[in-house]
Amino acid sequence: MSVTIYHNPACGTSRNTLALIRNADIEPTVIEYLSAPPTREVLQSLIRDAGLTVREALREKGTPYAELGLADPALTDDQLLDAMLAHPILINRPFVVTPLGVRLCRPSEVVLDILPSPQKGAFTKEDGEVVVDASGRRVK
Repeated sequence: MSVTIYHNPACGTSRNTLALIRNADIEPTVIEYLSAPPTREVLQSLIRDAGLTVREALREKGTPYAELGLADPALTDDQLLDAMLAHPILINRPFVVTPLGVRLCRPSEVVLDILPSPQKGAFTKEDGEVVVDASGRRVK
């Protein structure tokens, strides 16, 4: 079974999502999208298949969002995509692709909705929040 995560190892949410995938005994394809950005077609597909708008997939915090004037509501999806491809840090993360769908996994436990295998035990996020109990069931 194929699972892919568009990952930023510097992001806690992305690290937690990757760990949840591995807690289901799945070793995903890990794409560090900052060094290997998706093509325009792949990015459009991720956004569409996750049920998002381009603006919803745009990351503001810790990015050149403000300096580039990306808050301007007159900007088209194509212009926003151009900015995201020129500055991959603007792509919100992590996107996860599984046979059950595509999600922007924020918060990280959103990935549980699309994993094809159950959790193999308890999981606690880096911040101490328990999201999966010892029997592999989602806590909330």
